[in-house]
Amino acid sequence: MVGAQHDKESGAGWRAAVLKELRREVGALETGARPDAPALAFEAEAIDAHLPEGGLRLGALHEIWGGSALPIDRQALEETNKTGAGGIEKIGGNGGAEDIAAATLFLAGLLARLSGPVLWCLKARDLFTPSLAAAGLDPDRVIYAETWHERDVLAAMEEGLHHAGLAAVVGEVARLGLTASRRLQLAAESEGVTAFTLLRPHRQTGAEPTAAATRWRIRSAPSLPLMSSSSAAHPVAGIGRGRWRVDLMRCRGADPASFITEACDGTGRLGVSALLRDGADAPHLDRSAA
Repeated sequence: MVGAQHDKESGAGWRAAVLKELRREVGALETGARPDAPALAFEAEAIDAHLPEGGLRLGALHEIWGGSALPIDRQALEETNKTGAGGIEKIGGNGGAEDIAAATLFLAGLLARLSGPVLWCLKARDLFTPSLAAAGLDPDRVIYAETWHERDVLAAMEEGLHHAGLAAVVGEVARLGLTASRRLQLAAESEGVTAFTLLRPHRQTGAEPTAAATRWRIRSAPSLPLMSSSSAAHPVAGIGRGRWRVDLMRCRGADPASFITEACDGTGRLGVSALLRDGADAPHLDRSAA
């Protein structure tokens, strides 16, 4: 019986490994990338284990959402408007400046662990560079391209992606359509430069179909209370390390998933404190303790 059970478990593990490899290869075919394309590991086991490549695919386009207008399903929005239940706020989340900041720092942490200069395209520079440095991204590595007009941000991104000496190209936009995302994806693949769009919509809007390899939504979450070094059972006054709810909204070869993470440390790395399943809410914490 013991031998039979061992064979059963071995067979299940083998099948899981084969399915994961198939998902990785199918995802590569869908994006047009090589199956052996490099990936940037989050170095957070729960996230890396969920992604087909074991991390974020390099030489591809990735969407990161922040702000009050979050990526929502248009059909769900229409149904909600018909019934009058919940409203946009309930579907999209509460959003705000803190979510934009969280999304920006999440991106800065990813960029911090790449080597080389970063081209950051935006219509007006409003980044607080000491915060980028706190997430591990040296401000001296960042080249700013201020376009003054948002319509020119995507064009600046596409031009930057043709320069292989860059580690990554970032663009802050309010909207990303399918045609523009295809151009960015093709440009990223051609030179192997990774592209990120930081979505900061001016109003509530649904997420449009795009050619991006992944779509992420970052929201702030209550921080954990500080604990006394002499006793882990008693919180002390002060603010604990920031926490985020990281939602993987879409990824080729992987199901949507949500994670509760600690904010990036000085090297750009996350600490995953919880994996949320089936759309569960973050564990309840008294905000007064934060």
